Amino acid sequence: MSAIRTKTLTVAGALAQKPHAGGHTWALLQYVLGFRQLGWNVLFLDQIDARMCTDAAGQPCPPEDSIQARYFHDVMTRFDLQDACALVVDGGQFLGLSRPRVLERLGASAFLLNIMGYLQIDDLLAAVPARVFLDIDPGFGQMWKALGLHDPFRGHDAHVTIGLRIGEPDCPIPTGGISWITTPQPIALDYWPVTPRVTDGPFTSVASWRGANGPVTFEGRTYGLRVHEFRKFAALPALTGRPFAVALDIHPDDARDRDLLTANGWRLDDPRQVAGDPDAYQAYIQGSAAEFLTAKNMYVQTNSGWISDRSLCYLASGRPVLAQDTGFGAIYPTDAGLLRYRTLDDACAGVEAICAGYDRQARAARMVATEIFDATRVLGRLLAALGVS
Repeated sequence: MSAIRTKTLTVAGALAQKPHAGGHTWALLQYVLGFRQLGWNVLFLDQIDARMCTDAAGQPCPPEDSIQARYFHDVMTRFDLQDACALVVDGGQFLGLSRPRVLERLGASAFLLNIMGYLQIDDLLAAVPARVFLDIDPGFGQMWKALGLHDPFRGHDAHVTIGLRIGEPDCPIPTGGISWITTPQPIALDYWPVTPRVTDGPFTSVASWRGANGPVTFEGRTYGLRVHEFRKFAALPALTGRPFAVALDIHPDDARDRDLLTANGWRLDDPRQVAGDPDAYQAYIQGSAAEFLTAKNMYVQTNSGWISDRSLCYLASGRPVLAQDTGFGAIYPTDAGLLRYRTLDDACAGVEAICAGYDRQARAARMVATEIFDATRVLGRLLAALGVS
């Protein structure tokens, strides 16, 4: 990609489809807000099928009256993006900026950052000079492509992944013949200040038990989900005697797993209630002592180098993170602020290390966020890797 004469770009992602998912909302916003901090005029695009649009009671309704459109509008307004966004319904109805304005902005953009390839409207894709695929779920798409099941990456000019170790000898994620640009996830630090410590706050996280994707079997090995890892560490609260809570999206049919967690001392919070919008999600994190992060089995088995965007929010808030090692220990310092574990014994030791030296760990957490994950640094390097100046 060549140098550009205008500082305009477009970010596309699935926001309206996931109303009241505050963490997912922040994952998209970090890119939009980070690029804006770097001085870019950012257009945010989303698309939705009208059949997905419902009212508060879950009944079908006109898209413009739906909870999905309302959530989209509320988030955009909350972050002063109401004049720089559009929700496209069925490829033709534009809520927010009009179709001509969107096409104009796309044509002026240096590139489209298409998060998980979510934007799939042909004429909009054709209007932008360059299309960049951003992979935030490393392993699944690459294996689907290798197995001939689905190629989510086609139609893009460059490919970026947060799987930092893709291509390494001990990372079995197939590259698919793609020259992957790797990047950490960004955190827009201006929006995530350090907040005072909460006395006796719990270790927390926000998570889905299974998520949208099923396990994948590739080259004789099955790569699973978060549930397959979390069960291994269910005994942690009982073993450490420390308070633990998780805002967990778990289906009622997983009653045995719910019982396993509660029997071991986990407090299960309803994510829609405690993290249902960006502000509630932020308050939940800042009301915690630290994060205990369990990764998807896919990320662990592949040594992908993945770390959660949510963990960066904890770090920036001055909350230490104890994260399951996905290979990121070979990339980042993990002695203070950001700690890693692989076994249950490791996890117990990490909990005690955080509690025993909490003030030092909290200071180090913010330092890690600032020195490694600051959006202006991360996205500045990404722009350079894409050849954009």
